[in-house]
Amino acid sequence: MSNMQLDTLRRIVQEINASASLHESLDIMVNQVAEAMHVDVCSIYLLDERNQRYLLMASKGLNPEAVGHVSLHTSEGLVGLVGQREEIVNLDHAPKHERFMYFPETGEELYNSFLGVPVMYRRKVMGVLVVQNTESQDFSEAAESFLVTLCAQLSGVIAHAHAVSNIDVFRKANNISSYKTFQGLSGSGGIALGRAVVLYPPADLASVPDREAEDISEELELLDRSIEAVRAEIESLDDKMQDALMAEERALFSVFLRMLDENALPAEIKEEIREGNWAQGAVRNVIDKHIALFAQMEDDYLRERVSDLKDLGRRILAFLQEADSSHRELTDESILIGDEISTAALVELPVDKIAAIVTTEGAMNSHMVIVSRALGIPTVVGVTELPINTLDDVEMIVDAHQGRVFINPPRRLRARYKEIQKEEEQIAKDLKQYETKDAITPDGVSVHLYVNTGLMIDVVRGVQRGAKGVGLYRSEIPFMLRDRFPGEEEQRAIYRQQLSHFANKPVVMRTLDIGADKDLPYFSIEEENSALGWRGIRFTLDHPEIFSSQIRAMLKASIGLNNLHILLPMITSVSEVEEALYLLDRDWHAVQEEEQVKIIKPKIGIMVEVPSVLLQIDEFSELVDFFSVGSNDLTQYLLAVDRNNPRVANVYSNFHPAVLRALSRLVQECHKNNKPISLCGEMAGDPLSAVLLMAIGFNTLSMSSSNILRVRKAICHVPMSDAKALLTRALSMNNPLIVKSMMEYYFKTHGLEDMVKASTRIVSA
Repeated sequence: MSNMQLDTLRRIVQEINASASLHESLDIMVNQVAEAMHVDVCSIYLLDERNQRYLLMASKGLNPEAVGHVSLHTSEGLVGLVGQREEIVNLDHAPKHERFMYFPETGEELYNSFLGVPVMYRRKVMGVLVVQNTESQDFSEAAESFLVTLCAQLSGVIAHAHAVSNIDVFRKANNISSYKTFQGLSGSGGIALGRAVVLYPPADLASVPDREAEDISEELELLDRSIEAVRAEIESLDDKMQDALMAEERALFSVFLRMLDENALPAEIKEEIREGNWAQGAVRNVIDKHIALFAQMEDDYLRERVSDLKDLGRRILAFLQEADSSHRELTDESILIGDEISTAALVELPVDKIAAIVTTEGAMNSHMVIVSRALGIPTVVGVTELPINTLDDVEMIVDAHQGRVFINPPRRLRARYKEIQKEEEQIAKDLKQYETKDAITPDGVSVHLYVNTGLMIDVVRGVQRGAKGVGLYRSEIPFMLRDRFPGEEEQRAIYRQQLSHFANKPVVMRTLDIGADKDLPYFSIEEENSALGWRGIRFTLDHPEIFSSQIRAMLKASIGLNNLHILLPMITSVSEVEEALYLLDRDWHAVQEEEQVKIIKPKIGIMVEVPSVLLQIDEFSELVDFFSVGSNDLTQYLLAVDRNNPRVANVYSNFHPAVLRALSRLVQECHKNNKPISLCGEMAGDPLSAVLLMAIGFNTLSMSSSNILRVRKAICHVPMSDAKALLTRALSMNNPLIVKSMMEYYFKTHGLEDMVKASTRIVSA
């Protein structure tokens, strides 16, 4: 594609993104494409799935009266052919083609050349873009490439318009009060009915929700105070830079101050507020409007001022948020929604008031989801089309078993889900009998169930539900809840609590595992591919002072209890373990000398997360005392799928034959070396996969406290002989969906239907 085409493409995309509605976007597109490609006709047909028809939505060149009226079935015409094939159709004499369909009202009998390109979004056809010429000729490869690129951009705009539902894209205007369903991924199972509370990050204009002003005069006063604070901040910056920058380089500060003049931006924002919008929403709308104007300008300098305008908007918003904390207030049955909600943001909130969590980003086993699972909060992630800004205080149902979100649900659906909630409460009561039972199969095989902890609530629930120890203590959580690295004594007190609650039982403490989806607010790691980056042991070995502080705190916390085990995360090579063991040994000697007390040396283990470890069990066995599988990451790396990316979430599966076969070989290798092996990933907490793990040879499984009773019940009901037969069949299969279906069928036919998460009891909406 030439530079000229790229410039044209960029301009069209900018204008589409700046447009106020889908209809305006489509009109811009057909006009701009017709002009840029010098064609007689450019038209866009959108697929109306409900009626299985393509409707002519915009055209430059065809009869304007046909727009909004001409439609054809998905099996009809050249447009239907493009959609059926899901590929380009390029014809030099279209009327001669057997699929050509003539509509007298369009006037297209004049045009011979035809180029149709499908508009695809996530493997689905959204519509067809067509260009036509009177002259008979094939369109060039460059023309095809140009339209394919443009359609890829347009697909997201169309999908968003469908999702937002402020308009019915084919018919009349509507509003968000209509009933709407969205699909995401199940993170933490459960059902919740409540009202949406938008949690938007500090000073992020794009995330500010729509909300009516409760008190217009109060909002105006809030804005005045914030504008004044921003003016003072910019004047201070200008003074500070007097010696460092020349006058022309400081001109931006003057521009900012002029924009903050009472008759400029503030006047427009106040007008929005007087119309009923709250201050934050008014700022977002006004800044967005100006950004759209700037983005359309031909002048490169003015276009580049968009980032300055965004910066100014963020500054105003930051002061507004500081002065008004109401956006963080929660009431009972609040359903927390946001683009991305961090672990730290979640645990800072009153957890007892959060009925459910829904995010547009993230995936099934992100760190936040793992914590929400431990807290027993139904969670749905990866709901990419959710129109967050329009949902504040809207009534919702969250079905986290199926990953579905219902906006403004009808009364019938609410009543059915309330019944399901009661059924689930009864199941929870029935499970309480398993708090005092051991996990022993009907044919006498015992499995040790441990709990994964991080927050104190995990510990309390783990003890209450009869956990035999802690299989994974996530030591990064106390680090995430502070605004700095915690000191050695702070850490010692936290670790002592964990160890004390499980006195006489093993507590496996993982050393600091940050990076990837576990970010510290005061030590952000910016990486293009964080899942394969500076994380786990790689970070701590580069910062031995942080590693040693943590080890010393753990050792001091274990004095007199002697139940500490230390686990090293993200191990890739033997040299990492050797280096860590040297530091551990050095700190063990130093702490004993310091405290003048004998400390039993803790057992040291490594996490099996990186596939390279699977091939070096013999070498690692000479260095460490035990192995613990982190199935979340091991699955991610074996399948080459980012577990935090909702676009490829369907590829990620614990039931994948490669995962089951790798775990089988791993257990054999560990048993050959007489080394204990456990599994502490989310795979352990799903009764379906837990039964397979038991058959593989894992006699220790560690999971979220919310899953212990379900897994214990499953083990108590499934004989090891059945589990081994199921495993043999699973290992011979080649499709994870079939493996999972087989397990679900067994559970449903052996009195364990309530253990199957993908509950068929739940109505389809």
